[in-house]
This record gives sequence, C-alpha cells and structure tokens, in this order.
Amino acid sequence: MPTRAFRIAYDGRDYYGFQRQPDVPTVEDAVFDALRALGVLPAEADRPAGYAAAGRTDAGVSALAQTVAFEAPDWLTPRALNADLPADVRAWAAADAPAGFHATHDATRREYTYYLYAPADAAPPAVEDAAPVDDDRFAAALDALSGPQDVANLTPDDDNTERAPTLSASREGDFLAVTVAAGGFSRELVRRLVSLARDVGAGVEPPEKIDRVLDPEPLPGHEGVAPAPPEPLVLTAVDYPDLAFAVDERAAAGARAVFDRRRIDRLTGARVSRRLRDGVR
Repeated sequence: MPTRAFRIAYDGRDYYGFQRQPDVPTVEDAVFDALRALGVLPAEADRPAGYAAAGRTDAGVSALAQTVAFEAPDWLTPRALNADLPADVRAWAAADAPAGFHATHDATRREYTYYLYAPADAAPPAVEDAAPVDDDRFAAALDALSGPQDVANLTPDDDNTERAPTLSASREGDFLAVTVAAGGFSRELVRRLVSLARDVGAGVEPPEKIDRVLDPEPLPGHEGVAPAPPEPLVLTAVDYPDLAFAVDERAAAGARAVFDRRRIDRLTGARVSRRLRDGVR
C-alpha cells in the first residue's frame, strides 16, 4: 500500500502526551485504536507499516499540525479516520508521500506557539507567574535566545543539544503569543525558553541570566530554569517541502465545530471562576 501522511489536530489537555505510554491515555493510542476499529491496523500489530510521527508532544500540549504517516488504503481519508477518533483528536488534511518517507526525519521545520499570560500592567489580585511583563525587555530576551547555541542548560537531554531556534512574540491583550521555530527541539526546550524570557521580561531575572544559561558550563540546580506549564503550548506547524497536503473540507469543518464547542466551554468556565473571585470579599 502507498504511504499517506495525515495532519492531526488535538486538544492535548486531557492526554499524557502524544507518544504511547502504559496505562495512561495518549493521542497516539487514540490514533492506533481508531485504525484498529477501521480494520487498517491488525489486532496483533504493534503499529501500522511504515509508521512515524512528526514529534512527541508532552503531557498537556496541544497540536494543530501533528503529522503521522503510514501505509494506508486509498479509502482512508481524514473524514473516515475521524469516524473512530475521539472528538478532541481530529484529522483534517492528508497527502500522498513518496517511497521511504519518514514523518520524523523528513520534517525540515517545526513551529510551536506558546500563549503566555503576561499582562502589560499590574492587575490585582496577584497571581503567581502573572507578574507584569515589559514587552521590550521580553522581545530583547527572545532575540538573545535566538540563533545557533548549545541548550544543554535548557533541557533534560544529555546529548544532541546544539539547536538554532528562532523566537518572536506578538501581544494579544493580556497574552503574548510566543512563536518558537527550529528544525528540531530538545525535550522541554520551548517551555524553558519561554520561562526564561518571561522572568527576564518581568524583571525577575537580569538579562545577563541568558548569557549564563547559554554558557556550556552546567548550571547548579538552584540556578536552573524550570519549564513553563505545558497547557498553553501548541504545535502549530511542521514543514515537509515534498508533500502537498489537501484539506478534507468536511473533516476540517467538523474539527472547527468541535474545537469551537470546547472554546465556549472554557470561556464559560472562566466566567464562573471570575464570578467566584469577584464574590469573595
């Protein structure tokens, strides 16, 4: 059978990451369960033939453009795959892939967006990790963290820590939408980059802290950079120059409806929390 690549969007907040793990729900488990229900993946098989995914997102991280590829029958469209996927995991586009295609190794660029709650002005009541952020200091921190560097002090990985991320941000009300792009990422790198930039932008750490973190000399534990929470992080793009993805319009419309419903649910929950906050006197 030919290899096909599928774009998968998911709300990762109810999953323990993308990659399969024993005894906890993951997005990859949901994909494999759907393929078994559709008869594409035999019950005795561990994974589909030729299978690979663009990357491993951590527990709580969401995705717009996660990409999985495997040998698939012609009838397996995104809409067909969605018939057996849970509502918060949606296929929305597909592409025919050349022989030997590998969804991990053939990706030339990956992009993440982190939605950092970072009010420009102080707004009581004070919330931990919500100190006012100066946009200019934050932008300067992102510039200092961009480019080729050894990120050994920003990841639990022990090797392959030479990376060349590009970081930028745009303000969206009380949020900074932080875009981080690179050919590949070390574990927890994006969240630690955001955490360090936030601390510098909020004046919690001096700009010189960036130079110390990027120095190859290991940081002592008390000077380390903790990762920002995973839930605001989204895998927003994965580039494959040799693939031409076709959007399945019905699948995409269904995905938009599902995620809009979840958006409304979260907004409603936020309104309830705000009423509780305002009523406690």
